[in-house]
Amino acid sequence: MNLSNSLLKHEQITTTLPKAKELRPFVEKIITLGKRGDLQSRKKAISILKNSKNIKKIFDVFANRYKNRLGGYTRIVKIGNRFGDNAPKAIIEFVDRDEKAKGKDSGPVIKKKTSEEE
Repeated sequence: MNLSNSLLKHEQITTTLPKAKELRPFVEKIITLGKRGDLQSRKKAISILKNSKNIKKIFDVFANRYKNRLGGYTRIVKIGNRFGDNAPKAIIEFVDRDEKAKGKDSGPVIKKKTSEEE
């Protein structure tokens, strides 16, 4: 649930390859629920994700973006192995993703001090 919420929020995440392969069918089913758009689909998506911002994004943004697409909403790109334990890493992203969504609302923003403030 947490990994899928992150993917829906940022539209691109970096994770290990097995996690990305497990996440793909889960997210694609949720996007299909969004395309269906009825009340039952909305309730099912709410019970799975438990995040109202992502539910709104699924039914408004993703449903319109993928209305003519029959499937294959995500892609997995292998990016090599992790340094510490040599685990295979991958990027999972939406096919026609919004470039501005990456890193949006990731956490608190820390302002850098300038030389004039010190």
